[in-house]
Amino acid sequence: MKVLTANRLTDGEAVWYSAKGWVRAFEQSEVAANADAESRLATIGAMAYANNEVVDVNLIDVALKDGKLHALRLRERIRADGPTIDYAPNTAA
Repeated sequence: MKVLTANRLTDGEAVWYSAKGWVRAFEQSEVAANADAESRLATIGAMAYANNEVVDVNLIDVALKDGKLHALRLRERIRADGPTIDYAPNTAA
């Protein structure tokens, strides 16, 4: 299983391709379960890159774990879940 990820060109945010287009929520990713679906997502990513919508376009491996989508590589889990440290501890919100 794979999903399509990239960084939005306007602000660098990690985004995921979904049925609604590019979204920031990993859980909403469109999942490719076979080679044809992977090829379709790869084409969508290439077109978005060519149209200067996104950069660093990648199909990444995912799995279902306890009923939730889970990125297999640590890099992608960090992109999906956010930073692994608190950047501003002890500061007021």
